Amino acid sequence: MQFHHHGYVSGDPRIHEPAGTGIDRPAELPDEMDVLIVGTGPAGMIAAAQLSQFPNVTTRIVERRPGRLAIGQADGIQARSVETFQAFGFAERIIAEAYRITEMAFWKPDPADPSRIVRTARPVDDPTGVSEFPHLIVNQARVLDYFAEVMANSPARMTPDYGYEFVRLEVGEGEHPVAVTLRRTAGTDEGAERVVHAKYVVGADGARSKVREAIGCHLAGDQANHAWGVMDALAVTDFPDIRTKCSIQSEAGNILLIPREGGYLFRMYVDLGEVSTEDKGAIRATSIEQIIEQANRILHPYTLDVRNVAWHSVYEVGHRLTDRFDDVPPEELGMRTPRVFITGDACHTHSAKAGQGMNVSMQDGFNIGWKLGHVLDGRSPESLLATYSAERQVVAKDLIDFDKQWSTLMAKKPEEFESPSELEDFYVRTAEFPAGFMTQYAPSLIVGKQVHQELATGFPVGKRFKSAPVERVCDGNPVHLGHHARADGRWRIYVFADAARAGEPSAVADLAGWLSSSPESPLAATPAGADPDAWFDVKVIYQQDHTAVDLGAVPEFFLPRVGPFGLIDYEKVYAADPDDDIFADRGIDRAGAIVVVRPDQYVSAVLPLAATDELAAFFRPILLSRELAG
Repeated sequence: MQFHHHGYVSGDPRIHEPAGTGIDRPAELPDEMDVLIVGTGPAGMIAAAQLSQFPNVTTRIVERRPGRLAIGQADGIQARSVETFQAFGFAERIIAEAYRITEMAFWKPDPADPSRIVRTARPVDDPTGVSEFPHLIVNQARVLDYFAEVMANSPARMTPDYGYEFVRLEVGEGEHPVAVTLRRTAGTDEGAERVVHAKYVVGADGARSKVREAIGCHLAGDQANHAWGVMDALAVTDFPDIRTKCSIQSEAGNILLIPREGGYLFRMYVDLGEVSTEDKGAIRATSIEQIIEQANRILHPYTLDVRNVAWHSVYEVGHRLTDRFDDVPPEELGMRTPRVFITGDACHTHSAKAGQGMNVSMQDGFNIGWKLGHVLDGRSPESLLATYSAERQVVAKDLIDFDKQWSTLMAKKPEEFESPSELEDFYVRTAEFPAGFMTQYAPSLIVGKQVHQELATGFPVGKRFKSAPVERVCDGNPVHLGHHARADGRWRIYVFADAARAGEPSAVADLAGWLSSSPESPLAATPAGADPDAWFDVKVIYQQDHTAVDLGAVPEFFLPRVGPFGLIDYEKVYAADPDDDIFADRGIDRAGAIVVVRPDQYVSAVLPLAATDELAAFFRPILLSRELAG
């Protein structure tokens, strides 16, 4: 964490000075705004947290509830989400309070006595070490609390506007073309309606989204006709794996057991069996007592004495997806700018048992958040916004396909499996997908082609930037390169040096000169008067260890002067860790490479050090600036 560059900070450095719209921010919802977000679920809150880093953008987020969520339905936090939390600055704190999944136990009928269950396998959760971050379980409400803290401490000083329900919208003309009708659901004026106007609207209002309906999108898909009861419970039991994630298959049905944070609470998804097409929702009337009875039948010979139930529900598995995530119909693609976007459950619904809902939804919100910030802050053209639906609709389709396989396997009876280890084999084989690391965006305005991928094979273009250990040259500290990146809206340019030492003639020195002085450099778009790294965070990584890098010989470009006092930022210069060489681990060519990373942590391009023309060409359509426009 870096601070003091604007003067001595004696308090919490996570609390930023208010700026822009955060100065004298009105407590009451204004009549006009740049972005209106509907819904304070995971997708809405992360979008708001990202937009709160753009103090010149007026963003408001409304919620029909009168206050914060007390208990959330989602609880699985995949490693990709924890990486994202690191960017927002609260990964360490949420890891400390969460339950960590390190392995999963599989229970099946005892071949000697099929009426009893026995443990048959116990695979580790992340067998390939896909991330340095853990797989966590924590209440969705706490995730929202952390994002609310980020918003409140941001320069924009953003807080949710509770007690407002979305009614309808119309897209017209003018500077704020989206007219949104809201209804008060709390307070002395409950029931009153008012109209606000926004440049853009983000619908994060769940599976029954009214924003989705307003733009003519519909969820399409199928119902699996299989019901599950779910409960968050405190209980006394002789089942030995009550604090381990478990898949339990018995003659009486199946259970997915997920221990919760705090050491005592756990969640059980209890198989209620197939549902007749004539059921018409009657299964949802299943009582908590019936769910507990069924759980005990499945757990035999073990018993479950439930003492307290914090929350429970009954649901039928369904898989549905919208064909687009914005208000531009297929016949108008490329003809106009989208003005309304939908995220999270408003776009895709599926089972809860793969732990994907909250995780994929947050990546939706992260994706649209930085793009809206860039357009409204004058950094990028409106054409950037069309990439949101194009990118996230494909991800959601992959999620639906994966969840169909997983939920089908979870609902099978033991005798229906082709092999005794089919379920656990699928769990291990597909671990990278639910962890959130199989997403790979196709070439587009903001994702280049894999023309030079051989220069950095460990950083596939279109996939998230997988961090690795390095040494910080200024103090020799071992750090993770990707952990320094914050959700501050900046592009990252990682310059992996050639074999020359700092101070010697090299491709790195030539690149530094071009980046700092050429009108074709993407950094030329940085506004006059702003810090040189305000829009682009450029770092250099040398092949030598930190003792062999002379900081005084490093090109001045990699030691930018920042803040009102023009202080030197020393945290742009890194060296390879001799014990964990990033060049070897990530397949980086010893001739060097440039790795360009988007604000949401996905690799956009891999280029040779000398490819300044290609670097300029990549950023030219993305940036708004006189220099690049010419």
